[in-house]
Amino acid sequence: MRLNEGVQSIPAVFKKSTGTLKKFQSFTGLVLILFLAVILSPRQHGTGRILFLTPENLSDIFRQVSENGIIAIGMTFIILTSGIDLSVGSLLALAATLCAKILTQMNPSIGQPLHIFLAIFLPLMLTTGFGALYGLLISKLNIQPFIITLAGMIGLRGFARFLTNNANIDIGFGDDISAVFANLISPKPVVITTFVVIAVIMSIILGRTVFGLRVKSIGDNSIGSRYAGIPVTKTLLFTYALSGLLTGVAGVLHAAQNHQGSPNDGVSYELDAIAAVVIGGTKMTGGKGSIVGTIIGVFIMGILTNTFRLKGVDINIEMMAKAVIIIVAVWLQQPRKARSKG
Repeated sequence: MRLNEGVQSIPAVFKKSTGTLKKFQSFTGLVLILFLAVILSPRQHGTGRILFLTPENLSDIFRQVSENGIIAIGMTFIILTSGIDLSVGSLLALAATLCAKILTQMNPSIGQPLHIFLAIFLPLMLTTGFGALYGLLISKLNIQPFIITLAGMIGLRGFARFLTNNANIDIGFGDDISAVFANLISPKPVVITTFVVIAVIMSIILGRTVFGLRVKSIGDNSIGSRYAGIPVTKTLLFTYALSGLLTGVAGVLHAAQNHQGSPNDGVSYELDAIAAVVIGGTKMTGGKGSIVGTIIGVFIMGILTNTFRLKGVDINIEMMAKAVIIIVAVWLQQPRKARSKG
């Protein structure tokens, strides 16, 4: 009898070990990409140092992935509900242009600190409001998130261009209020710290709060969640509002780092964010995923980009390589039976 029990437990043990491997699948991909980056990295003339491993380059990677990382964190919550947001690039452009417009074209005579506060606060409230509107429309009108956010992507890009009359708004380098803002927000420590703090807070919210459980539950089964008494409408509203808020933060950082607000910024940012979430192991059908996985996905994309730039590889080849990685990542997420079909 004990022998039979031991034999029957083998499939369970195998299943458990397979699940553990899948859990660390994204991390394994990150280690592999890091290994390849070190091997392929050019050497510094004279010293022979590996350029990829220099502190300057590593900090550049952290800075470069921060904007996409913040957006991808918000996208994780949305995809976990089995949704999508195609408008984050347009929302980023709107936040950046409004921020620059307030700094350069408004003179409220309220002092620099409050002026800078308004330049940050108002764009965040606007993007959060649009996100909440998405959630409300999706849940109340029962229209697919793809359609609602596609309309938002088009409309908000037009709104950003309308605000600026199709022109870029430059943020100065001198002593004016816009330059003070840029000097305050754009340094590497500020950008990286903002990204890290948001990642930690959002990871706790997703993994240790009722809201996080509701987000995953809706992705698993939205109809069942309604029958279970979960406030689906409110949860979707807060989920899309949260994504809008985080995209607004990325937009403010974008304006500070680029010293301008452009209505044409953020093009294809939604694709980069979705790619990072998918590579990080979040299922496009919703219900399963993590912030840690998304962060790993963000760094896989960022390290790959950095490696190609150090090697001087054509950007078109870089894009093709990323496409392959996305397909492989999605394929690896599928159950073994689905992969073996055909």
